[in-house]
Amino acid sequence: MRVAAALASLLVGAGLVGAKFYVFRITGSSAFLSDALESIINVVASAFVLLSILLASKPPDASHPYGHGKIEYFSVGFEGALIIGAAVGILLQAWPQILNPRPLPNLESGLLISGAISAVNLILGTVLISLGKRTQSITLVADGKHVLTDFFTSLGVILGLFLVWLTGWIWMDGAVACLVAVNILFTGWRLIRHSFAGLMDASDPELLEEITWILKKQRKKEWINIHQLRARRYGSHVHLDFHLILPRTFTLEEVHHEVKELERIFKARYGERADVNIHVEPCKSIECPICGHGPCRCRLEPPRGLRIWNKEDITGAYVSPPQGGAVSKEEE
Repeated sequence: MRVAAALASLLVGAGLVGAKFYVFRITGSSAFLSDALESIINVVASAFVLLSILLASKPPDASHPYGHGKIEYFSVGFEGALIIGAAVGILLQAWPQILNPRPLPNLESGLLISGAISAVNLILGTVLISLGKRTQSITLVADGKHVLTDFFTSLGVILGLFLVWLTGWIWMDGAVACLVAVNILFTGWRLIRHSFAGLMDASDPELLEEITWILKKQRKKEWINIHQLRARRYGSHVHLDFHLILPRTFTLEEVHHEVKELERIFKARYGERADVNIHVEPCKSIECPICGHGPCRCRLEPPRGLRIWNKEDITGAYVSPPQGGAVSKEEE
């Protein structure tokens, strides 16, 4: 599905670029030209998106044991850089039109054609973002946002040139193009920042909150505590690891069963592309008050309740439970 969406984006984008250059040819408008130049970047970026999705879908191998998903972050950064380059080119093209305005023939026809092109872009961008979120592909989401940027670029151009058509102020053609360029500069910067965060394995608070919620919902009394949770997402791949404290009276077979149970829970949520790594630790006597495990020959204190898990606690280093202090009666 992701490959088909990326291919459709590429083909539709190429057709729209041709239509936009036709509009520029019949009007001579700098604003229409800037819109067409931005769309060329859109087509180039779509081609790169298609390539990155094909690479990201490859399974892990000996050379890339964590898979190829990071190529999607590189793709997002590349797309952001192209957008910024397009904005600079638009500014260079638009400024002379402000200083030395040129007449704009066939402006009414150009506005009608550009309006139809914008409607197609709106539909395409919305579909790409929806599919990207459904398939957990940041590349499709970024491509969809870029297409929507193209839509808003065209919309701004249309509104600005409609004012030119009403007032006859031709210099506004260049002014509109400059405003559009400044707007898409911010979009390019946001994409580059998102790409950098992914390539540097920045924390994903939303993913960590989701994993914390899963652990709390599926919690068993034998899972005494969890700490040092780490998680990252590469496209549709999710890698997570954490430390799990189990009763020290458990046999190796029982430990193996609990680990497999947790793996099953996460694969049910994220599919077979979930990579789960669990480090098991035996409990200590100080954890008796927060242990919900049944009768235990090693227990030194009666249980007072399970410790409440939250993102801050289970992502941090292990902290021993308080001695003699109140413990939550959470029973999930």
